[in-house]
Amino acid sequence: MSGNKGLLDSNIIIDASKGIISIQEITEDYDFLYASLISYVETLGYNFADNEEVKIVEQILNSIEIVDLTKEIADIAIEYRKMKKIKLPDALVLATSKYLKADLITSDIMDFQNVDNSVKIVQPRKLKGLL
Repeated sequence: MSGNKGLLDSNIIIDASKGIISIQEITEDYDFLYASLISYVETLGYNFADNEEVKIVEQILNSIEIVDLTKEIADIAIEYRKMKKIKLPDALVLATSKYLKADLITSDIMDFQNVDNSVKIVQPRKLKGLL
């Protein structure tokens, strides 16, 4: 690989804990994986069904870099919100992806479409039987 970077949205981490998507397949496509501090908070604030899901989430979060918010990321998010109606957490996640020059890996591609075409939005395939 050549330094491919991916930023995991909170829904990807939650879906992985439930077996809806394979985090292993995602790690095969990227050399570096990140999560925004926003996704970190959203994910750990989610009401999981059981402790097994929580363990999976903690394993994922401990194996990737959590990116703190910076003024540069905030400035990008501000521009997004001026251009288009986008929720603040989504704007910050998208801005983090742009700042890192990383693909944004999400299950909710509609939240990010037509905001910044320079950021590649990737939706992983769902595991068979869960479509």
